Amino acid sequence: MFFSILAHHTKNRYVTFQFKRSGQTIYKYFHAVLRSVLKLHHFFLVHSQLIPDDSTNPRWQNFKGCLGALDGTYIDVQVPIPEKARYRNRKGQVTINVPGVCDMSMKFVYVLTGWEGSAAYSRVLRGAINRTHGLKVPKENQSEILTSKHELSI
Repeated sequence: MFFSILAHHTKNRYVTFQFKRSGQTIYKYFHAVLRSVLKLHHFFLVHSQLIPDDSTNPRWQNFKGCLGALDGTYIDVQVPIPEKARYRNRKGQVTINVPGVCDMSMKFVYVLTGWEGSAAYSRVLRGAINRTHGLKVPKENQSEILTSKHELSI
């Protein structure tokens, strides 16, 4: 129920119909789970650290001074018929574009959902950086973000 509300941005009334529970029950348990997630945020949120210059890990030794790896994926979604064209990717599937950044420990330090599948990768990356609480890149080190397709210097 909790993830359904977050992922699909559904209204309480719709969720009551979908899960056959009262609005009060939906509200009560949604907020109970939300409070629990907020209490455990230090376990869920990871602060990014640069890959050290003396790294001997063969996977990361060529990425010294970088935050980690950035890549994206497409996730299939169900959208209303009038909006399907916006969400159709280059392969014809109805998807959302989800970029993510992982650190040296292979933990996600940033994930952004909601971009239409038709959005260009550069537009998604620009949107992630320009958001109010978006992807933060340390400026003092001139770190690099490396993707599987591009190399971007920030």
